[in-house]
Amino acid sequence: MSERSRTVLAVAATVLAGFGVATQSRINGELGQRFDDGFTAALVSFSSGWVVLLVVVLATARGRAAMARIPAAMRAGELPWWMLLGGAGGAFFVLSQGLVAGVLGVAIFTVAIVSGQTLAGMVADARGFAGARRTPPTPARVVGAALTVVAVIVAVAGDASASIPWLALVLPLVAGLGIGVQQAMNGRVRQVSGSPLAATLVNFTVGTAGLVVVTAIALIVRGLPAAPPTEAYLYLGGIVGVVFIAVQTATVGRIGVLLLGMCLVLGQLLGATVFDSVSAIGPALAPQTIAGVALTALGIVIATLDRWRPRRAQAR
Repeated sequence: MSERSRTVLAVAATVLAGFGVATQSRINGELGQRFDDGFTAALVSFSSGWVVLLVVVLATARGRAAMARIPAAMRAGELPWWMLLGGAGGAFFVLSQGLVAGVLGVAIFTVAIVSGQTLAGMVADARGFAGARRTPPTPARVVGAALTVVAVIVAVAGDASASIPWLALVLPLVAGLGIGVQQAMNGRVRQVSGSPLAATLVNFTVGTAGLVVVTAIALIVRGLPAAPPTEAYLYLGGIVGVVFIAVQTATVGRIGVLLLGMCLVLGQLLGATVFDSVSAIGPALAPQTIAGVALTALGIVIATLDRWRPRRAQAR
């Protein structure tokens, strides 16, 4: 398979992962509503994914060997300890889903997430953060990123005039920043371990530990949540998270943090369109979301153009 084909495959897989992000937001948003407690919803979602990963990774000799390479790399100075903290960003993202996705709706929630992702992706790529390939902010990438920002603004323009709790946008905005950093950290752990699943297990272990602490505090302050819902699909958010984080971890090294974020944006907007059309949990879907999806796709195409030019020049 050629380098270009591998990159195209990585882009397509990351778009599907973005759809998974929207799926998880929809599930966890409703779970938070049903529990009447976003903290408990986040812990249930994240910890279920952690259990699945723990069984899958540790059940094989290859998985155990991959996990063993992580502390070995830390002792050798190849992997700073703080690189393992990417799971904190994932935990905060899931927490924001449980707390405000049901209030804002999947589309508006996606806007704030995407804004943070785009900013963090641009900075992380420019600095070569966490050992990722340094990618300067070329005109094509800047224009592509700008179109992505415009796209998400257009996507919710119809909802912007509605009465929404604007302070609730702060949580997903900060979570989006954390996701951009998390993607780079997880990519570095994957490089060291040689396994996307091992890196994802580290991510979920750290995130679950953090959520146990904050949920315990919330329960002490606010009391117990409502009775658990009985619908099985409401407990699949953690498994969906395992899949899309593993995909991100595997593809970030090839396409970079910024392009990864934009592909996730496209998948998230597609997912937001589907879920807010079929089964909205917040404000109804606005027609502008379709235009936002188209603009995001255009932004991704423009941002990828400069990836081919150096190779073409070398071929001459």
